[in-house]
Amino acid sequence: MLDLFYYGHPVLRSKGRRIEKITPSIERLAEQMVEAMYEYDGCGLAAQQIGSSLQLAVIDVVVAMKERPSKAWMNGKQIDLECLSPMVLVNPEIIPVGNQTDYDDEACLSIPEVRAKIKRPTRIKLRYQSLDGEQLELEAEGLLARAAMHEVDHLNGILFIDHLSAHELQKFQPILHQLMRENSVR
Repeated sequence: MLDLFYYGHPVLRSKGRRIEKITPSIERLAEQMVEAMYEYDGCGLAAQQIGSSLQLAVIDVVVAMKERPSKAWMNGKQIDLECLSPMVLVNPEIIPVGNQTDYDDEACLSIPEVRAKIKRPTRIKLRYQSLDGEQLELEAEGLLARAAMHEVDHLNGILFIDHLSAHELQKFQPILHQLMRENSVR
């Protein structure tokens, strides 16, 4: 199984390189990332979290949808997320749809013991390439939209705690300082 990189490691702050060609090694990495996501009990995983600075992420929110609903549409038609999952996102882009936002809980496999309410758009357009090289676009809301925004942030070196105010972040400082000591590269 792939090792997980934790808060404090510089790879988590790196912007991923665009994937110009889907190679067998990219396909293998995506497969390993899906396995790692399930093994670590997450609903998403970005390449940076396993030490690769690439524009590659995986998402599967199906299990969590009982408590946190999700919907997605492709070409205006609602799609079954079970048929779509796990999703492999190559070079993904997020475009907010409308002006509505909400606060909801987020956590991160790379920042254990930290959970906070983060404000994000409620509905997004997600553009990405599949492992088959197909350019796809879907609209999403609920947990799928939130997970996609969280993972795309990772691909750009942004962590969910970066969305917190200084005051909100203050309560997590002991955990963050400990992780920084354990995981920073000297």
